[in-house]
Amino acid sequence: MAMERVEQRLRRVTAALDAAGIRYAVIGGNAVAVWVSKADPAATRTTKDVDLLVNQADLPQIRTVIEGLGFQYQDLRRVSLFIDPEEPSRMSGVHLIWAGKKVRPSYLHAAPSVDEAVRDPEGFWVLDLPALVRMKLTSLRDMDRVHVADLLRVGMIDEPVRASLPDDLAERLEEIARSIVQDDE
Repeated sequence: MAMERVEQRLRRVTAALDAAGIRYAVIGGNAVAVWVSKADPAATRTTKDVDLLVNQADLPQIRTVIEGLGFQYQDLRRVSLFIDPEEPSRMSGVHLIWAGKKVRPSYLHAAPSVDEAVRDPEGFWVLDLPALVRMKLTSLRDMDRVHVADLLRVGMIDEPVRASLPDDLAERLEEIARSIVQDDE
């Protein structure tokens, strides 16, 4: 049931942004699930929230659209958040990440552009695989490592994706790949 609520939240918000002509890309766990499911639907993981990559300049229009759906806006230090009135928790909200900006000052790379999104067959825009892998390897939190490992295990991170990575992120990817081999032995 929780998974269905996240899916409904994702579809409601992305449909409203599409209708308003606002560019975005689904990122985070939902984007990983989209890519993993292309190779092995049974290997997807659930997530509690909806993460969207957007242009910061679009925030006034985004607020109008998402608040029009009944969500409540909160400005947090690193992200903007919309709380769903049906599930009023920061952990299950809609989080906005600014395209082209560093999520944290310590990150070596900025978030990708919304222009790196592709239309998913389900109808919403999702960050393309190379850009998603870059984001996950830049953040490198525990969940990001798990997501990258999932993409590796189902064979989604192929040679063209690897070749698209800057050297520092390629090293991080190889470290995760080595840990998978050790775990699987």
